[in-house]
Amino acid sequence: MASELIEIRWHGRGGQGAKTAAQLVAQVALEEGRFSQGFPEYGPERMGAPIRGFTRVSDAPIRLHCAIERPDVVVVLDDTLIGMPSITEGADHKTIFVINTMLAASEIGDKLKGAGGKPVGTLYCIDATTISIDELGRPMPNTPMIGALVKATACISISALKKDIQKKFLAKFGERVVRGNIRAIERAYEEVQTS
Repeated sequence: MASELIEIRWHGRGGQGAKTAAQLVAQVALEEGRFSQGFPEYGPERMGAPIRGFTRVSDAPIRLHCAIERPDVVVVLDDTLIGMPSITEGADHKTIFVINTMLAASEIGDKLKGAGGKPVGTLYCIDATTISIDELGRPMPNTPMIGALVKATACISISALKKDIQKKFLAKFGERVVRGNIRAIERAYEEVQTS
């Protein structure tokens, strides 16, 4: 994306890592010398409850400190959220959607409708849950979704993302988890499909 400010809204369920993903993308952007913000919207904090996260990445200082109402990108970590009005809220024909789903982009596209029932944005689909089970041994779609996001937007570089995962996760989780997350990111980057 060749925009000065990229605003990303994350939709997921508690326990899927939307908050972590929003903050990780912001941290990688900072380490690349850009300006960024990454934060969650707190509501009912329980496993499975719908949650939102927000990331801003810019080449200039960011003066906004609020939720993202008109996103450039919407990342959906759980396709059971599709159809909820909050997913397409503020989206238009330029909005990019990155969705974790086993369905093809053509199948899910009909379910994404904006104001007046009009289709919205460009759609990227990836089965991040299966990738995370294959590579991490559990359904944690956040890191593969970041890989798909990077492919869809180039908001951060994949090399900086992998380096950051290595640095942040090694001491806390060990080499096996680091390798699994990097493989998950690489697979999602390569396997994401667009409409």
